[in-house]
Amino acid sequence: MGPVHLADTRQQVVSRLIEMLREAHARGAGWVTFPELALTTFFPRYVYDSPEEYDVFFETGLPSPAMVPLFETAKDLGVGFYLGYAEKITEDGVTHRFNTSVLVGPDGSILGKYRKIHLPGTKDPIGDLEFEHLEKRYFEVGDLGFPTFATPSGRFGMCICNDRRWPETFRVMALRGAEVFMLGYNTPTRNIHHPEPAHLRDFHNRLSLESAAYQNGAWVMAAAKCGAEDGFAMIGGSAIIAPTGETVARAASEDDEVITHNCDLDFGAYIRRSVFDFARHRRIEHYGPITEQTGVEIPS
Repeated sequence: MGPVHLADTRQQVVSRLIEMLREAHARGAGWVTFPELALTTFFPRYVYDSPEEYDVFFETGLPSPAMVPLFETAKDLGVGFYLGYAEKITEDGVTHRFNTSVLVGPDGSILGKYRKIHLPGTKDPIGDLEFEHLEKRYFEVGDLGFPTFATPSGRFGMCICNDRRWPETFRVMALRGAEVFMLGYNTPTRNIHHPEPAHLRDFHNRLSLESAAYQNGAWVMAAAKCGAEDGFAMIGGSAIIAPTGETVARAASEDDEVITHNCDLDFGAYIRRSVFDFARHRRIEHYGPITEQTGVEIPS
């Protein structure tokens, strides 16, 4: 998906999503993955101090009023989809905000939600001259874990952007039977926290996606929002990855673009029966530090 600017309306953005959905359906697609925070610009690059300023980027209700035309079109076409958005909810009088994705079935039913767990960046501005990365300022850590969802096509799992860099994300979903990982992302072309060559941004994205597919014997459907949003550049590289770790389709532009592939969900079964047969080969008695500690601990 190409850039979404601050001046773009929800109606304009949803019209673009519907156009891509129709193109995917015309190619025979049964499922579509849209990007992270697909309905707005990537607003965590900006500094806002009050909810009155940043709540304009959040959706309330599911579907929210802005989402309704997309939900209705997808149901009419019989296409399921993943959509990333900023979620605002109030429970027991307390307001919560999450970076969220929803999985919608081909019949229009809501199969489930995921709330981003690995929030990158900082809560307070670091004073970068170009932009900030303030997801910790606007979102809470997700509270739904890494669930998987039964669909008419198989068992799907969801994650969002920075989650893809953490192998635990995919392994938990794989242990819960996921055959497909769907994820959206918004990745700046520049790392403001550490200087690095620009090409590494795309390389690390591909490395994360391809290793997740192979090490779990699952398909990966990854959709980027990319291009320069009001001058702030983000990488593209939306891709479909086979369970062998091979990229079978990849976007070539930084504009709205649809890529499709006929994914055989049985293709990775041999991987799950051999090299990555979890039941036979995993040795959980030696994995304690993964859940018992967060940072590196070296005995003195």
